[in-house]
Amino acid sequence: MAANTPAERRQASRFAATIVVMLSLLHATAAFNAGALTGVPANNYDPYCAMACIRSLNGLLLSCSSTQGSGGMIGMVGFATSSACWASDTPYLTSLAYCMTVQCAVDEFSRGEDIPASKLEWFWETEATGQIAAGAPTVTPKWTYAQALVEAQAVVSNASASGGLPALAANATWLNTTSLVSPAVYRAQWNVLVAVQEETSKENRYGIALLSVGVLLPIVCTALASSSLVPSSVHRLVHRLKPHLVWPSTMGTYSVRPLPYGLGNAPTRGQALYIGLFVALNVVLTSVNYRARQPSAWFLNTSREIAAYILYRTGELGYILLPLVFLFGSRNNVLLLVPGAAGWSHATYLVLHRWVARVFALQAILHSVVGLVLYKLNGVYDAESVKPYWIWGIVATVMVVLLTFGLSGSYARACAYELFLAAHVVFSALLIVGCWYHAYDLYKFLGGVVDFLYAAVAVWFFDHALRVLRVVGLLGARRARVTELGGASDIVRVDVPGVRWTSFDALGKHVYVYLPTLTPWRPWENHPFSIVPTALVGRSGLGQSVRGSDDMEKMGSLVQAVAVDGASLPSRSGPASVSAATASSGPGPGPDTAGVTLYIRRANGATHRLAAHPSLFVLLEGPYANTGTATATNALLRCDRLLLIGGGIGITALLPYLACHANAKLAWSLREAARPLLDDLSALLDARGDVDDIRVGRRLDAEQLLADEAGAGWGRIGVVVSGPGGLCDSVRARVVDLAKATPGTTFELEVEAYSW
Repeated sequence: MAANTPAERRQASRFAATIVVMLSLLHATAAFNAGALTGVPANNYDPYCAMACIRSLNGLLLSCSSTQGSGGMIGMVGFATSSACWASDTPYLTSLAYCMTVQCAVDEFSRGEDIPASKLEWFWETEATGQIAAGAPTVTPKWTYAQALVEAQAVVSNASASGGLPALAANATWLNTTSLVSPAVYRAQWNVLVAVQEETSKENRYGIALLSVGVLLPIVCTALASSSLVPSSVHRLVHRLKPHLVWPSTMGTYSVRPLPYGLGNAPTRGQALYIGLFVALNVVLTSVNYRARQPSAWFLNTSREIAAYILYRTGELGYILLPLVFLFGSRNNVLLLVPGAAGWSHATYLVLHRWVARVFALQAILHSVVGLVLYKLNGVYDAESVKPYWIWGIVATVMVVLLTFGLSGSYARACAYELFLAAHVVFSALLIVGCWYHAYDLYKFLGGVVDFLYAAVAVWFFDHALRVLRVVGLLGARRARVTELGGASDIVRVDVPGVRWTSFDALGKHVYVYLPTLTPWRPWENHPFSIVPTALVGRSGLGQSVRGSDDMEKMGSLVQAVAVDGASLPSRSGPASVSAATASSGPGPGPDTAGVTLYIRRANGATHRLAAHPSLFVLLEGPYANTGTATATNALLRCDRLLLIGGGIGITALLPYLACHANAKLAWSLREAARPLLDDLSALLDARGDVDDIRVGRRLDAEQLLADEAGAGWGRIGVVVSGPGGLCDSVRARVVDLAKATPGTTFELEVEAYSW
C-alpha cells in the first residue's frame, strides 16, 4: 500500500530509517574488526592448499631451530622455530614453494580454477614465516615466492635423475632438505582447516541470524500493529488476536504476581511467543549442520571432532547473544527510542532480557561442560586448566550463573533491591572482563569474537551516557520538599519544583529518583516512581482539607458511579483534545505549582530514610515511557470510555489520565492506613464530582466494574490498571474474557505494575 499523505510518508521514512539504523548496527557489529567475522566473509585459511602446506611443514625442526622450544607462539601452539629461521632456511622455503604450486593446482575448493599467482605471492609474503592471522610476526623471506619456486624446481630437476624428491614420513620431525610433504599429513591438515572454517562460518551466520531476529521481530510486530504502511485490515486482525495471543498469561492468571516457589513471573502469551521462537531457534541452530572431516590433524575421531564443534558453537553463540542481553536490559533501549521501532513496553523488554540471559547462560554452561569433558578425554585438562584463558572462562561462567539463576530472581529483587542493583553491576562487569580475557587469550587474531564484547560494552555505555545526560542535561540536581502524609500511612509526598511537565507529558511515564544525601555510601542507588504534575494535585497541603462526615462515609463504602451520558467524548484527533480535557478536569494550577509530585511508600533501603524535609537534595533521571511509542497512549485517549483501576499507591500512575480524557472513570481501593493519601488528593477528586468508585478498607469488584462498562454500550473501552499484582492480574484476565465474549466492543489494555 503506497504512502500518499504527508503523515504516511513521514511514518514510512521513519520506519525505513529505523530498519537502516538497526541493520547498520548489526553490520557494524559484524565488521568491527578489520577482517570482519570468520566466514562473513573473512577466511583466515585462504587459500586452503597453501595454508595446509605451511601447517604440514612448520612443526618440523630446521637446522636453525631451537632445541629448547623457544621459537615463539602461533595462536595457541608453541614452536621451536622462529620466524627469522623460517625466513632464511632453504629446505623450508623450497619445500613450501613446491608444495604450494603442486597442491594449489588441484585444490578442491578452487572449483577447477587456477589460484592466481598474485594471491600465492601475497600469501607467501604475509603467512610463510609467521601467520598474521594467528598473531605471529612475519619476517620477509630471503626469496619471493617466484624465486623460491625457481630454486625448488632446480632441486627437483637435479633430483629426477636419482628418483625424485624425498617424501617426508607422516611422523617426520626434521626437515633438512627440499622434500615432498607427506600426503597423509597434508590431507589431515587440509581437512581440519576446511572443517573449522566451515564450522566457524556457520557459527557467525547463525549467531547473526539470532541477533537479527531478536532485534527486528519487535520492529515488525510494531509495524503490523500500528504502521500506516500496513493495511487497516491487518491492524484490525492484530487487535482481534490480542485477547487470544498477546494479553493472557501463560500460567493461569499469574503475570505480575510471582509464581509459587520462587519461580519468577509467568510471561504473557505474546511474550511467550517471542521467547518460544527465540529458544527454539537457539536449540535448532545449536544442534544442526555439523560436519566432520577425517582424518583430522586436530581431532582423533569423528565424535571428538563434533564435540569440539559443539564447544566452538556454544561459545560463539553466547558471545553473539551478549549485546542483545544488554540491549533488552537497558533503560535507554534503542528499540524504545527509535521512531518506528518502539512499540513494546519497557516491562516486556525486561521479561525478554531475563529469558535471553537464560539462553545465554545455558549456552555458557554447555560450552563449559563440553570443554571440560573434551579436555579430559584428550588428556590436556591438567595443563590447560591453569592457563589464564581457562581461569577467566570459569570466572565468566560463574558470574553468568549467579546473575541469571542467583541474584536476579524475583525474590532477590523484592527483598534486597539495592543489593540486586549493586551485584548486577559488579557481576556484569566481571562477566565482561572474564569473557574478554577468555576470548582474547585464545582468539585475539581470529574470527572477531571480541567484537561482540565491544558491541555489548557499547550498548552499556550508550545507556549510561544517556542516563547521565538525562540527569545533568535535562533535569539536573533539584531541591525537593518532602511531606509526611501523617496518620498510620507510610507514604510521603515529594514535590520537586521547576520541572514543567504537563499531564500529557506524564502519561504512562516514570522517573528514577536518586537520594544521595540519604545514602552517601551508595549515591548510585535509584528507584522508579510514577510522576504526577504538581499542578494537577495542587501544592502540598492544599488538598488536605477534611471532608465532611457524609463524604467520609461514602469513601468507606461504594460511591455509586454516575453515567455521564452528556459528557463530551475525546476527539479522534488524539492529543489535540487533551487541552480541553485538562481544562475541565481537576483543580487549576495555583501559584508556584510548576513541578512534579511523587508519592513514595517507604520501604527498605533509601526510601526508608525519607522524612519531612523542606529542601532535600535529589537527582531525577527521566522521564521514561513505560511504552516506547505514543501509539498505546493515543489508543487509550481515543477510547470512548477510559476505566482507570488502581490499588493503593498505584493511583499515581492513573492521575494523569484523569486530566487527559473527558470520559474517564476512576476505581480506586486503598487500605485504611492510606487514607491520608486520599485526603491529599481530595482537591482533585472533589472537582470531579461523584463519578468515581473509591473504597477505603474494601477491595474493588474488578469483574463487576468491567462487566458494567462492557454492558454500557461503549464501542471502544480503554482499561488502565495499576496496583498490587493480584489486582493487575485479575483485571487482565477479566479484560481478556470480555474482549473474547463481546466482539462488538474493542478493548485497549495497559498494565502499569512496576513489578520489575
